[in-house]
Amino acid sequence: MIEQTAIPGVLLITPPRFGDHRGFFSESWNRKKLEAEGIVLPEFVQDNHSLSREKGTVRGLHFQSPPHAQGKLVRCGRGVIFDVAVDVRRGSPTYGRWVGYELSFDNGKQLWIPDGFLHGFMTLSDDAEICYKCTDHYAPECDGAVKWDSCGIDWPIADIVPIISGKDQEAQHLSDFDTPFSYEV
Repeated sequence: MIEQTAIPGVLLITPPRFGDHRGFFSESWNRKKLEAEGIVLPEFVQDNHSLSREKGTVRGLHFQSPPHAQGKLVRCGRGVIFDVAVDVRRGSPTYGRWVGYELSFDNGKQLWIPDGFLHGFMTLSDDAEICYKCTDHYAPECDGAVKWDSCGIDWPIADIVPIISGKDQEAQHLSDFDTPFSYEV
């Protein structure tokens, strides 16, 4: 199942699962099936896998600027996360708007985030594993971040102090961000 989100271009994808008494089987990525639905995604060149030990960990909001901008197809391999995309394409009618979805091992949902968006997540369980495909290789000289709490995101766990890296805590505010991305019609 492919769902359009409130921001055009960001997709919520739920691959079918086939289960029985042993468990389930699912194709987490199938280019041919997506193209049959009219969805053509760029080529993926890198897979990433991260683990966040504690509930309430926030990672992001990250981006990789041109010429190594990355689109990401994100899923949760274990546990539960709240995954977020923020539009930062200059001239976009949805600039500064965000969408967020619960991705979990149980629901199997994935979020497609094109380049031109900030990406981040909050873990809603301990030992959450995040797996994502990227459309470009990691390039440290293009790596950047915007502060997780500067975009008006309604994070689902409000009654705890989030666990955040020093880099993410010191990131620039969205209001100070000079975006390297442009909106293309």
